[in-house]
Amino acid sequence: DGDGDGDGNDDRGGEKTETKRKADFGLSGALASDERTGNVYNGVVLKFVEPPEARAPNVRWRLYVFKKSAARKEGKSKSGGPSSSSSSNDDSDLLEVLHISRQSAYLFGRDRRVADVPVDHTSLSGQHCVLQYRALPDPASSSLGEPRLRCRPYLMDLESTNGTYINGIRIEGARYYELRKGDVLTLGGSTREYVLLTENSTSTSA
Repeated sequence: DGDGDGDGNDDRGGEKTETKRKADFGLSGALASDERTGNVYNGVVLKFVEPPEARAPNVRWRLYVFKKSAARKEGKSKSGGPSSSSSSNDDSDLLEVLHISRQSAYLFGRDRRVADVPVDHTSLSGQHCVLQYRALPDPASSSLGEPRLRCRPYLMDLESTNGTYINGIRIEGARYYELRKGDVLTLGGSTREYVLLTENSTSTSA
């Protein structure tokens, strides 16, 4: 599935305390299960509740959506060696560019009644994962007095059947993982790759 930047317990930028905590689903840490939670949209109970620190970002983030070529699906690059999910997408076809900075969260899933990013692959869940922007204190600014808030994108798998991957590494369900520019997201058995970049990015280099 490609090489990642670490193992499945990667804290994604050193935010050890925050990334390890379970996400708040509104019912004692469990997934929302009925309309009493108030977390209903278009008649569908959502599997997540946005956290208090949810914010729409100032940075204009984008997802470049590629479809992996046959060579990459076989785990090989054109040169015959192992492929890396974080490498360039020369072996893939660009399908679309998603502008994902207009709201604080984007839900991926097959259920079009609630999905912000609809997906169709049969291996994916109705509510598969969510990209959530969170404004948290920036540790780098703590020496200057009260820490400033930094709004960053995070990814959380909604306990899907076939998983969510960052750079080829499957992430745990119900847990936030900080994303970085150039990260490649894949869902279940889908051949689509979502490359996270900003408006002025010309490559996946940070």
